[in-house]
Amino acid sequence: MISQTFNNRYRLDERLGEGGMAMVYCGTDTLLRRRVAVKVLRAQYAADDEFVRRFYQEAESAARLQHPNIVNTYDVGREGDTYYIVMELVEGPSLAEMIAADGRIPEPVAIDYATQICNGLAFAHRQGLLHRDIKPANILVTKDDVVKLSDFGIARAVSQQTMAMTKPGMVMGSVYYLSPEQAQGHELHETSDLYSLGIVVFQMLTGKLPYSGESPVTVALKHISDPVPTIPTAELGVSPALAAIVNKLLQKNPAGRFHSASDVATALREARERPSHAAFTLSNDAPTTSYAIFEKPPPRPSRFPDYALPYTSVSDDEARGERSRTGLLVALVALLVIAAVAGYFFVGRGGLQKIIAPSVKVGNYVTMGDAQAQQRIVNAGLSARISLTASETISANHVISQHPAAGSSIPKSSVVELLVSSGLPTIGLRDVRGFSAQDATRLLEEDKFISQTVLKFSKAAKDSVIDQDPQPGTHVREGSKVTLIVSQGPAPIAVPNLISQDFTKAAALLAKLNLKLHVANKVASDTVATGKITEQDILPQTNVDAGTVVNVVVSLGPAASSVPSISTLNYKDAVSTLTQAGFKVAVQYSVQQDANGMIIQQTPDPGTQLPRGSTVTVLLSVPGAVPDTQGMTSNDAKATLEAAGYTVGNIAFTKEGADGKVVRTEPEAGTVKRPGEAVTVYVNGDSKSP
Repeated sequence: MISQTFNNRYRLDERLGEGGMAMVYCGTDTLLRRRVAVKVLRAQYAADDEFVRRFYQEAESAARLQHPNIVNTYDVGREGDTYYIVMELVEGPSLAEMIAADGRIPEPVAIDYATQICNGLAFAHRQGLLHRDIKPANILVTKDDVVKLSDFGIARAVSQQTMAMTKPGMVMGSVYYLSPEQAQGHELHETSDLYSLGIVVFQMLTGKLPYSGESPVTVALKHISDPVPTIPTAELGVSPALAAIVNKLLQKNPAGRFHSASDVATALREARERPSHAAFTLSNDAPTTSYAIFEKPPPRPSRFPDYALPYTSVSDDEARGERSRTGLLVALVALLVIAAVAGYFFVGRGGLQKIIAPSVKVGNYVTMGDAQAQQRIVNAGLSARISLTASETISANHVISQHPAAGSSIPKSSVVELLVSSGLPTIGLRDVRGFSAQDATRLLEEDKFISQTVLKFSKAAKDSVIDQDPQPGTHVREGSKVTLIVSQGPAPIAVPNLISQDFTKAAALLAKLNLKLHVANKVASDTVATGKITEQDILPQTNVDAGTVVNVVVSLGPAASSVPSISTLNYKDAVSTLTQAGFKVAVQYSVQQDANGMIIQQTPDPGTQLPRGSTVTVLLSVPGAVPDTQGMTSNDAKATLEAAGYTVGNIAFTKEGADGKVVRTEPEAGTVKRPGEAVTVYVNGDSKSP
């Protein structure tokens, strides 16, 4: 059933456990993407239409209970002939597991747990819903010590189908926690849940049950007639206040117990504050007549004394009919037990007992479901003993053979031995790790397994098996699925962008990615600096395998060029000539009277090979005074000033002079001024003068 999906929504992931009523799975709600618990009903319940009706009714009632101390019921549904309940998945152990592991629960923890249980019960009781099956297995504890009650109200559906104390699912389980009125088939009230709570608290504090016996009937009779148990406070170190609360919870008469779960919670809080003060007197209201179980009380109203809400599970007439049949059945079984015990003492252990005991004809249980077979055996007045074995022909949980054979007559209460199939034989799973996927699949098929492949990137050889689930040596049934984790080889690597990166740093980056760099060529470049990458043969973000070589081209810097001769050229022509040759110009000045505006020297010399973009220094002859630019255009004035070694700092506009012509400069023409400094030029125009 693993991996099956109910209602196209609830996927069963793994089996958590099983009970007499259902199998429990950990699953996934694929719609809401959350983990859930899925309880799948056993076939014998699903085949009973009346049970299914009550089951739906009780599950829907439980779904209305939204409380921190109650396991939420999310959904109830059907898939084919299978019925299921979807519940909150509680991450943590049951109280039964904790008691089994630790023996006793420390008193402060026991009080805390019991108080939380009371909070959940009080809320449910106010909604008119009894639990009916309070026991440690139905009490879950989260990792944060939050207690949650599970299976709320579901026991009602089971008990309405049958309350035979020897029914599978009730055998030696819930019977330890039954209230006396529940064992007698009487009308139940919230005080019944409180009695069961008392048993749970007694077990937490002492590590054992107050009543035990060899059969469910024996235990049920002790609940009814044995003295109310008391906790040895001095011996176990339990406070008198808490021991008195447990004693009051375990009174045979419901009227002698607490009236509500809220009252119990209040008493627990007081016991925690005043542990040495017992607020209640220890008492024992067990009946003096041993088998008062057979006295059927008149029907009582089904309302709580504290609340006006009616129960929501079944009608009162229906319940009364079921209780009548239940009480009669319990009475008959109890009489048989008494008769057997009396016969044992009066006749002894010889063959006379066998002669007196009535005989029963054994039915044919072969191929029948184990639960159904047990129920029929019990209904016939016999006991069942089950042994499990693998079978290739009989499906799991069905009877392979029986002893005595069908049709045999045996004394009542005799044992019928059933050999039940545990399913297909289990086989130790061979180790196929390291095999190719094809060979591993073939070997698993030879062993009658079904293989499925999951691909995963790995350093292992491509198509080789790197892991398997279940692990080698695990014993699994024929036909089971085995998952093979198969290598796809190393994960693909995205090539980074190497353009403009220093090739040594690029090589280190590729090495970290398990890639290699190869300098395929070196070329001159006017745009990329020396030693940096100008090209790569694999585009950035391309996925490649580990070890792939990326070829790159590295820049040698700008190409070399010959320095032209600019001596005897005027400043403007010299700058133009050098720029066109790919060089930058740096100007120095020499104040003299001859060759003003001309280049009189250059460095380096003409014909020298320099990388393009290098700087050539020129020496410009200048007069050392501001030249006369009046009447010139602004462009001509700029060229004249630059030839004289000056720069135009600002062009200002004035209404003086001819339109568009230079009116004057500042400093004025003829002013001695250091070469390289700025001169302001005034030009005729519409703009205002500064």
